[in-house]
Amino acid sequence: MTRKLWISAGLGSAALVAVFVWAFRPQPVPVETAAVRKGLFEQTVDEDGKTRVRERYVVSSPVAGRLARVRVKAGDPVSAGTAIAELSPGAPSMIDARTASELSERAGAADAGLEQARAKVARAEAALDQAQTDMKRQKQLLNDGFVAAAALDQAQLAVRMQSKELEAARFAQAGAAHDLRQARAALMRAREAGSTPRPGTTWPIESPVAGHVLRVLQESETVVGVGTPLIEIGDPSQLEIVIDVLSTDGRRIAAGARVDIDAGPGPRLAGRVRRVEPAAFTKVSALGVEEQRVNVIVDIVSPPGQWRGLGDQFRVDARIVVFERPDAVIAPVAALFRDSDHWAVFVATDGRAHKRRVKVGGRTPSDAWIEEGLAPAERVIVYPSDSVADGKRLKTVRGPA
Repeated sequence: MTRKLWISAGLGSAALVAVFVWAFRPQPVPVETAAVRKGLFEQTVDEDGKTRVRERYVVSSPVAGRLARVRVKAGDPVSAGTAIAELSPGAPSMIDARTASELSERAGAADAGLEQARAKVARAEAALDQAQTDMKRQKQLLNDGFVAAAALDQAQLAVRMQSKELEAARFAQAGAAHDLRQARAALMRAREAGSTPRPGTTWPIESPVAGHVLRVLQESETVVGVGTPLIEIGDPSQLEIVIDVLSTDGRRIAAGARVDIDAGPGPRLAGRVRRVEPAAFTKVSALGVEEQRVNVIVDIVSPPGQWRGLGDQFRVDARIVVFERPDAVIAPVAALFRDSDHWAVFVATDGRAHKRRVKVGGRTPSDAWIEEGLAPAERVIVYPSDSVADGKRLKTVRGPA
């Protein structure tokens, strides 16, 4: 009987010890894991911007006088030379000797402005010829296998940009010619009429270029002075996008950089950086902090049918690609942590955590480009807690693919 009691007591003690061992054994750490993948890694500058007509022309009053009520409305199409407003003499001072002298000087300045515009057109034409020659040369070199396809892409992009510059220069030349005609007409009227206006005479103000009325700055009949802005004209089909970015980000953006544009409903648009302006400006943020920012000018390269609904001064969201790496090994940036002077991750393998140092080539708010240390399809622990250690048993509670 005593032997049976000892056996029972021994079995009970063994069971109690087993229960304690099971209860206090190290428990697996619950973690969340994510897969390492291979794909395109991009670093971008994300900012909002606005559209604007590439070349706009503000029609101003060439002389002082009384402006008749303007009949054209915003959105109306106009042709070059079409009368868009009328002026009538308002007072003898409109054509007195002093005004005539001023008009003579203005005619001389307008003549010089036209010559300058012609020089810019000639320079743009020469630049376009050179860009086309370079593109033909790069195409031949590509056919012979001496350059990569990217060189031809850059040459074609240069041709498109120089074509836009030539369009802008010709637009400016048309405006300068209009200024000269208006100044000469005003001078002629002054010389003919002396200081006494002829009753009932009117002076038509013509559109310098073909396009659409963007804004009517002075609609009602009123007396206007020399140089008073009246109507703004441009071509809404010739849009560009202006994006102001931090000056520190502006240093990373190069001409020709790819831009992804979100303009609202519809497909996303593609764009290319044409220019990063050389001068920055100060802007106060929504938090009241002064920031140095710089304008980035972007051309829309998507087919016009995709952005027909866009107009002047429309808001857009833009992602400017400043660096891209195809076929990169990408891991979530949330998996990274500092291990001494290196970056490291915990790799989940066979239910255990394994610390591994990695070499990071670049980061975005969500992804990290891993140059060394990881392979595609491996799983890493994201947001590792202090409970995770090398060799620790794991229990995956949730993990994205």
